[in-house]
Amino acid sequence: MIRTLIVDDQTMIRVGIRAILQAQPDIEVVGEAENGQLGVDRSRGLRPDVVLMDVRMPVMDGLAATRALLGPDRAGSHTPRVLMLTTFDLDDYINAALQAGASGFLLKDSEPDDLIRAVRVVAGGEALLAPSITRRLIESFVEARPRRSAGATALNALTEREREVLRLMALGLSNNEIAASLFISEPTTKTHVSRILQKLGLRDRVQAVVFGYETGLVTPGGPARPG
Repeated sequence: MIRTLIVDDQTMIRVGIRAILQAQPDIEVVGEAENGQLGVDRSRGLRPDVVLMDVRMPVMDGLAATRALLGPDRAGSHTPRVLMLTTFDLDDYINAALQAGASGFLLKDSEPDDLIRAVRVVAGGEALLAPSITRRLIESFVEARPRRSAGATALNALTEREREVLRLMALGLSNNEIAASLFISEPTTKTHVSRILQKLGLRDRVQAVVFGYETGLVTPGGPARPG
């Protein structure tokens, strides 16, 4: 069961999201909060797997709340995955969400099925960004950051196969697509992904994608898909 917390200052949005998610057999809404500070407090108490976090809220906005939950100064050992929700498809919000450590980014006008899928894939570490938010945003985020000189050395810890899996992850392929591209099984792909994250000290797939760009394994402006 995926435990979720909804953090949004609009009651109707919370009610709508709750109704959509509660109808799913594998998702449980454990609580709600109307601002970022309450969201942080309730997340620490309720220990959800996924927090659906609005960006613009009173008292504490969603970006600050995400940093409080995921940053180095966070209180406690529980770290949920955060799915950012917003009505604005703006690069600055997406960049800030990535910097804060969010695992996904979804527009509020997305279809209910997209929301359900986003919660499931974020919980499983597969999520990245809403379909309408393109690869250029990851590229612009990485280009604004200094290149990781130590990162290239860290890549030496990976096997050739793991480096190839990481490259395909950074290109945006799902586990199923990676498996098909490399002619391996999906469970084998999942094992490779887990080992990559462990070896590189990365929290999730989003960090792995950014790492792939920062180290030059994938270059901005390069092909979106292999081949």
